[in-house]
Amino acid sequence: MFAIIKTGGKQYKVTEGDILFIEKLNAQEGEAVTFEDVLAVGEGASLKVGDPCVAGAKVTAKVVKNGKGKKIYILTYKSKKNEKKKIGHRQPYTKVQIDSITC
Repeated sequence: MFAIIKTGGKQYKVTEGDILFIEKLNAQEGEAVTFEDVLAVGEGASLKVGDPCVAGAKVTAKVVKNGKGKKIYILTYKSKKNEKKKIGHRQPYTKVQIDSITC
């Protein structure tokens, strides 16, 4: 069985046992998280699509870790002005493991 969930402005196709890196959630390690925005649920040839969400469907997951991603560097430059600026950014994430999909 698989489901398509929406969290953090993105959509993810998940099955039971999957490990995902998603946008940071307000949850501690070991806590259970429930995703109510399930856009579609399918098993084999059958597919249930919501309008916009499937009624009564939810996906539960366990928070494995909270952390920050790899650092990226942004360089801004203005010619003829002798102006350069180097900025770094690390995107926070939450690592979750999908426990169950209920329909």
